[in-house]
Amino acid sequence: MLIPHPAMLRGLVEEYEALMAHQGDGPEAAGRLRQVRVQDLTYTLCVSTGTREVGQALERARQLLAATRESAGVA
Repeated sequence: MLIPHPAMLRGLVEEYEALMAHQGDGPEAAGRLRQVRVQDLTYTLCVSTGTREVGQALERARQLLAATRESAGVA
């Protein structure tokens, strides 16, 4: 399996979590755009981590990021 670049993966996770934290905020049109972006992020996270569900993708992404930090000697 290909392993995604940590910076790209970190960005996907952060953007997904930020959008989910603000889900339902703002006007209806903005909400639809956020929903489309969440769907895009979900797909990209799943493909990047070799999973099929966003919960699994986020868990795998966090594991990969933690392993990257450990190998770099960052706590």
